Amino acid sequence: MTRRNFLLANGLTAAAQPRRKPNFIVVLVDDLGWRDWGCYGHTLHETPHIDRLAADSVRFTQAYAACCVCSPTRAALMTGKYPARLQLTDWIPGRRQWPASKLLFVEFRNELPLAEETLAEALKPAGYKSASIGKWHLGHDGHLPEHQGFDLNVAGDRRGSPPGYFGPFQMTNLTGGTKDDLLTDKLTEKAVAFMEANRNSPFLLYLPHYTVHTPIQAPAALVEKYKRKGAENPTYAAMMETLDNSIGSLRAAVERLGLDRDTVWMITSDNGGLRFEGKAPLPVTDNAPARAGKGHLYEGGIRVPLLIRWPGVTRSGALESTPVTTPDLNATVREIAGVPTAPALDGVSLAGLLKGRKLKDRAIYWHYPHYSNQGGTPSGAVREGDWKLIEFYEDERIEVYNLKTDPGETRNLAVAEKPRAAKLHAKLTAWRKSVNATMPKVNPAYDPAKAGQGLTGVEKPTTPI
Repeated sequence: MTRRNFLLANGLTAAAQPRRKPNFIVVLVDDLGWRDWGCYGHTLHETPHIDRLAADSVRFTQAYAACCVCSPTRAALMTGKYPARLQLTDWIPGRRQWPASKLLFVEFRNELPLAEETLAEALKPAGYKSASIGKWHLGHDGHLPEHQGFDLNVAGDRRGSPPGYFGPFQMTNLTGGTKDDLLTDKLTEKAVAFMEANRNSPFLLYLPHYTVHTPIQAPAALVEKYKRKGAENPTYAAMMETLDNSIGSLRAAVERLGLDRDTVWMITSDNGGLRFEGKAPLPVTDNAPARAGKGHLYEGGIRVPLLIRWPGVTRSGALESTPVTTPDLNATVREIAGVPTAPALDGVSLAGLLKGRKLKDRAIYWHYPHYSNQGGTPSGAVREGDWKLIEFYEDERIEVYNLKTDPGETRNLAVAEKPRAAKLHAKLTAWRKSVNATMPKVNPAYDPAKAGQGLTGVEKPTTPI
């Protein structure tokens, strides 16, 4: 019996009953590029279920990940804090010292501290059941989802990528299966089962999918389909369709359970799309017109898709161009759920924005003091309004871009806009001090003649760097 029929059978009306606390489905896709879905303009990937959800949601056109690689963004989502404040600034465990690099390796936390309040812990006093189903990558022994407030952990451990996308599986609460079983499908089945078991209480379903992270693998029939369509990377395109099928299955389950009007959706990515993989390297996805990709603080490395659906509040199909970032999602869930917002949060709630009000002007910051596997170098960035500054820590080089007129970051205006550059750089410097950001030091063994040795899978920039 549906909730509506139950009320009618007991002589009640839905309007006479207090609205239950909303459920939350938060999907974090791994390495998803900002334009990989049809609703963001991709003409080859088939994502009808995601596009349907986008038509019922607010679609953000200038959303950002908190970092250009995965673990820091995940920590920011869980806590609402910038990675630099958490001292968790690279993927865990990170790449150790490169003998030929100009700057020394920067130590960072290899787990999300238990002292930090996660989203699951914040919602628990309000009666929420919570599950983390998929990639965790925020620590291992004593620092898994079940140690951070989640009632259920499926497939979450120290790993940043799965051994493969096909069974048999040997993961937390996910074992067995055959070579025909797809990990993305199995995680979706576990997510649906969690919703079914908790349909009568408010829940937080955190679904950090492993897809579309490497290894690039997908069912053979789907790969052949995208080969016929002429995809540059047909396997990656096929992975995108398996993601879309997952969202379709989740949406169907929510509607079948009568929870559609009570469920808030958020879907985004942990960093920009991976452009190339391997030593060759082979193309994966294209973030154009955004520059570069994962591992870089150019737009291609941090610009991400974001859909938010809040039934009865958000305007279906609305476009939102306000710059927002990962920690904001934590603050937004807290406000919608009616739980206290911690004073130390860096994120700001988007609830007012979703209701049609403007967000107060602010700057957004990044700090990545590491060398990325994709060829990125230690750097920091700030965006305020249409303007963005990147500081490269190796040589203190400054680049300034007007993202409104130059979204591809092709024209460095650091000299032409010298006063603006000085103002933005001062803000970035002050922010780093305020969050106690760790800065890299010069490597005394640095040898310019060997610079770049040891790099694998280095991304080829879309424009000259």
